[in-house]
Amino acid sequence: MSLLAYVGAALAEIAGCFAFWSWLRLGRSVWWIVPGLASLAAFAGLLTLVDSPAAGRTFAAYGGVYVAASVLWLWLAEGHRPDRWDLAGSAVCLAGTAIILLGRRG
Repeated sequence: MSLLAYVGAALAEIAGCFAFWSWLRLGRSVWWIVPGLASLAAFAGLLTLVDSPAAGRTFAAYGGVYVAASVLWLWLAEGHRPDRWDLAGSAVCLAGTAIILLGRRG
């Protein structure tokens, strides 16, 4: 369930932020922010579904998922193929996510 929540949150956050990017940087209509705001609200709600007793740990682990999902967005939604540095950075971030989520707690 946590993995689905993280993936859904990443998609919702990126889509919401892209709506603002489209309005402010690409000259799209101001109405793009309406679904953008709804998407950002969904992002926040989805993160609450992660099974963790601490919000900060949930948010920290989510960071790596967000980075990897953003690189996928770069490629699939924007049509820019990720380079080796994008992929390496994503791998490092996902390794950090794994350490946070899978580390033993004392």
